[in-house]
Amino acid sequence: MTRHVRPYGDTTGDGMVQTSFTLPVPPGPKADGAARLLAERMGIDPATVVHSHGIGDGFTFFVVYGPVRHVIDLADVRVVEREYPLLSPAEVNAAVKRVLRRKLVVVGGCIGTDAHTVGIDAILNIKGFAGEKGLEYYRELRVVNLGAQVSVPELVRRARAEKADAVLVSQVVTQRDAHLLNTRELAAAFREALGARRPLLVAGGPRFDPLMADELGVDRVFGRGTTPGEVASYLVHAVHARKESA
Repeated sequence: MTRHVRPYGDTTGDGMVQTSFTLPVPPGPKADGAARLLAERMGIDPATVVHSHGIGDGFTFFVVYGPVRHVIDLADVRVVEREYPLLSPAEVNAAVKRVLRRKLVVVGGCIGTDAHTVGIDAILNIKGFAGEKGLEYYRELRVVNLGAQVSVPELVRRARAEKADAVLVSQVVTQRDAHLLNTRELAAAFREALGARRPLLVAGGPRFDPLMADELGVDRVFGRGTTPGEVASYLVHAVHARKESA
């Protein structure tokens, strides 16, 4: 496998990239010049403005094309590798029956003031996402979807009442890092209320970095594009690991 890589445009390793952005400048030659200068300072040199047009009073949108000199060493790339196999719904159901001998209970919702349920619904609702059925479809999973704007104390109380094996929270609102603050609050509340007996804590949303799970105090963080099958497979893996270490 190649270790050192550069962007590919017309020929291998030519470093060509295309990027787009908006500047608070009226369209015209000066705006195009500002876009070229910005792109060059970003490392695109020489930069060519291949498209620009006004998008309102005093704003211009640009598409810029050109080469970068940067080379990426793949050994420096840090990501969360999936350490568990992707299972079909039938395999998930069979594993839950074998490991727990009862249904796996999942409680989910959007915490804080977040009213965007599209993420949590994509994972939990039977309609699912990306051609995959949501967790409600799995016969051996019992899903409790609390919806939007759930307070952390309410989520803790409901998780305890339902004897949840896992708690899933979705956070789309990220202004002033609200998703990080809310997730830390969630982890602290479950730690205080249930200690080592707390359920698995899983956070997800488009602005989360999966590398931040330990920092946020949760067991797993899923980012943009996560499918229900990935979450279901993780839950089986994590519940089994917990049971083995108990």
